[in-house]
Amino acid sequence: MRCGTIVFMTATTTPQVPIEDYLCLALYTASRSVTGLYRDLLDGLGLTYPQYLVMRLLWQKGPQPVKQIAAVLRLDYGTLSPLLKRLEAVGLITRARRRDDERSVEIALTPAGDAMRARAEAVPDRLTCAMGLDEQATRELLHTLSDLTAAVTRATGEHPDHSPPGS
Repeated sequence: MRCGTIVFMTATTTPQVPIEDYLCLALYTASRSVTGLYRDLLDGLGLTYPQYLVMRLLWQKGPQPVKQIAAVLRLDYGTLSPLLKRLEAVGLITRARRRDDERSVEIALTPAGDAMRARAEAVPDRLTCAMGLDEQATRELLHTLSDLTAAVTRATGEHPDHSPPGS
């Protein structure tokens, strides 16, 4: 499909475009590379990348309802619930029903989870250094990826929290 002067690669793309020039392949390989780098950086903490994102959110914002964590990280409940159970099982978080709304579960750091913050402080800098991007390039990439996510979300009719439209 043509959109302006840019060709977006899809499964129906003509065979004349080399696979190496597919935007979807570049995004996929970049994502795998960054996730692999995170895996190496987080190994010493005993966290997976999604677990690290939850911990980073809690370190930054304090206790959060599960619904808010899902919305901010764009994780569905089927992914988030088992992840939270594992973090609780290793003593990094607590899960408790909120007093003001029994339907809502709030996630908070334990003292061990809070103490992990100091051990994780170097992760963002080490990742940034490994990526080889300066501050301006990082901001531009973040802006481009945010725009891309918003455009795809609009095109697919997907809500940011992954729930179907109208739910």
